[in-house]
Amino acid sequence: MSFLHNKNILLGVTGGIAAYKSLTLVRRLKEQGANVQVVMTEAAQEFIRPLSFQALSGNTVHLSLLDPAAEAAMGHIELARWADLIVIAPATANSMARLANGEANDLLSTLCLASKAPLAIAPAMNQAMWANTATQENLQILQQRQVVILGPVAGEQACGDVGDGRMMEADEIVEKIQQLFSHQALSGVRVLVTAGPTREAIDPVRYLSNHSSGKMGYAVAQAALEAGASVELVSGPCALSADKRIRLYRIESAEDMLQAVHENLAQVDIFIAVAAVADYRPQQVAVQKIKKQAGSMSIELIRNPDILASVAALENKPFCVGFAAETEKLEQHARLKLQQKKLDMVVANRVDKSDSGFNSEYNSVTVIWDKGSKVFEKTTKSRLATDLIALIAGHFKQQKK
Repeated sequence: MSFLHNKNILLGVTGGIAAYKSLTLVRRLKEQGANVQVVMTEAAQEFIRPLSFQALSGNTVHLSLLDPAAEAAMGHIELARWADLIVIAPATANSMARLANGEANDLLSTLCLASKAPLAIAPAMNQAMWANTATQENLQILQQRQVVILGPVAGEQACGDVGDGRMMEADEIVEKIQQLFSHQALSGVRVLVTAGPTREAIDPVRYLSNHSSGKMGYAVAQAALEAGASVELVSGPCALSADKRIRLYRIESAEDMLQAVHENLAQVDIFIAVAAVADYRPQQVAVQKIKKQAGSMSIELIRNPDILASVAALENKPFCVGFAAETEKLEQHARLKLQQKKLDMVVANRVDKSDSGFNSEYNSVTVIWDKGSKVFEKTTKSRLATDLIALIAGHFKQQKK
């Protein structure tokens, strides 16, 4: 499985003859498992019809900043939040100049200013335009702002000139993009992650559970893998698949998860408990389906084992990160959890919001540790997971020192 699996790539296409290469780029990104949304400038539509990108990406192509239909469905701010990476290919000399000057007079330039996602551009223009002092000064400005520059390469151009200015081929761009999502912050580190809900049986048909989809836990496991870690994932019941390089253990109940975690703790450096484990389970599990009766019924519940606390209490415990799903007093409850369970960090998130948390593609959290905290605003769970792993890796390395 590719590092681009489930990554949200926003592809901007500007008005150059190299726009035809962007069709192949969309296809290659999709083959690597990426989700692709395409934004075309007005000039780009003179070279390629939007329908071609729609057919390849499987998504409606975004064309106008003031499109009422687009604003009703996914407005430009939501689209900016959706992106894990913005790629402009081809990036003309004009588009580079507008980016360098911070212009926002069309959908693509507005998205670039509104998004916190990394930006990469694949320049494509006549060799004289590329060599022009103005273009080179704009290039330096963009590089200073940490914009990733993909190319250009030398070769014969559509105008007949030969020199630097050709857009990189789609396969080369995809390779470079994959490298952007892969780093070695956790190289040589073994990470164990829990994800998803647990199911506590009432009888052979029914169970107690919660709304966790597992998306956050799986995203954290993938981000740890991309950071160079060896990753194991203990997952409750959910409809997600993990990268083949992640060792996956599927379980049902909290007791199953407890057993799987402790069986795989040997030499684990970091334990990240993302799973929404049921706090209680029925004391008695009926052997047969409980039949409907007149009146009410009651089920006696008993406490489930506290998996995170049991790991944090070990003599040679790994670096322990907990998740706190809260509906009120977020920081107060999370800090109490940090102290009571003797954790290294806790990630607190509100799960009573309709636009983030359980079952959503988005999340916003506050990470708390002994002497500090950090707020992560609403973003995709994939990008949030990358940011969380970077923060965890920094604290883990500091503790090791």
